[in-house]
Amino acid sequence: MLRPLILALLLGLTACSAAPDAPSAPTAQVEENKAKAALTVTPAEGEGVSPAGPFQVGVTGGSLTSVALTGADGRVVQGELAAGKWVATEDLGYDKVYTWSGSAKGEDGKDVPVTGSFRTIKPQRIINASMNVGDHETYGIAMPLKVTFSSPVQDKAAVQKAMTVKTSVPTEGAWAWLSDTEAHWRPREYWKLNTEVSVDVNVYGVPFGGGAYGADDVHVQFKITDRALVAKANTQTHRFEIYRDGVLLHDFPASYGAESDVRRVTHNGIHVVQQKESSRKMSSTVFGYKDVPVTWAVLISQNGEFVHENNGTISSQGRENVSHGCANLSGANAKAFFDLTMIGDPVEVTGSSVPLQAADGDYYDWAFDWATWTSKSAATP
Repeated sequence: MLRPLILALLLGLTACSAAPDAPSAPTAQVEENKAKAALTVTPAEGEGVSPAGPFQVGVTGGSLTSVALTGADGRVVQGELAAGKWVATEDLGYDKVYTWSGSAKGEDGKDVPVTGSFRTIKPQRIINASMNVGDHETYGIAMPLKVTFSSPVQDKAAVQKAMTVKTSVPTEGAWAWLSDTEAHWRPREYWKLNTEVSVDVNVYGVPFGGGAYGADDVHVQFKITDRALVAKANTQTHRFEIYRDGVLLHDFPASYGAESDVRRVTHNGIHVVQQKESSRKMSSTVFGYKDVPVTWAVLISQNGEFVHENNGTISSQGRENVSHGCANLSGANAKAFFDLTMIGDPVEVTGSSVPLQAADGDYYDWAFDWATWTSKSAATP
């Protein structure tokens, strides 16, 4: 009589053990909750967009299938897909319409289109920038950097923010605006030897103020020399000393600007070698001479001060100042300096009653103490 009961119990257990194999409701719920693609398009639309960007498309809950940014002329902007985001790799043009296209596929398997259209800024004026240093050139330890703009800059802070100087060794330096069209950068002290310098003037699309915007960016890489050449010109002792790495190489007799006329006085302060000519003709309407030939001419200031040969003043060299502002050396001594020096080397003039100043033009950068120099920066706190 027990067998039917046991059989019934076994059948009941078998029915219970089959229950977990039945389809479950949560599985269907997971399928329904798969994410839809959500796009972030920058910029999706608008007027007056900076052509410098950024221009990018990102996605969450899916992946990008294709992205294109196309100008009204049909040209497709270059870009790349990285880390799940499409980013334009070139600047856009001024005053042009661009349209987004493409799509993304969501985790739910559905496509979402990339859409949008915008217009870039229409500048009232375009301002160009240029630099005083050449790409892959080598300069002396006093070489300042100068960015010259084709028109006055109103928003100096915005422009300065777009300009960077990177050095291979730690170098304290700063920008200073010496006029509305010139921004200079110099280190606090002379450059360290073998410093590699990279300058980026990223002003394209940057507002200069007054409706003006920057033209093309400027990028320059150069190097500081491997020797520290410093000339010391003392107008009172009438000597011209040349040091290399702190060691005195030459001590030449010299004649400087005559102190009887303030217009002829050689100006005091750190000058910078800017140009070298083995021969040239010198003229001055102020002092009434024209096409006087000299050799081994080294320009140290835009006010017309040179270090050059003048065999006609040899009897005065080392004794008195008789020139019109230049440093006169004998032919042999002038050639020695000419052969040793390079663009960017300092010539430190001392003993003069007239300081190097703004009216002298390039480069009077070292005439400022550091506090005064940094006060000319447009950087915002």
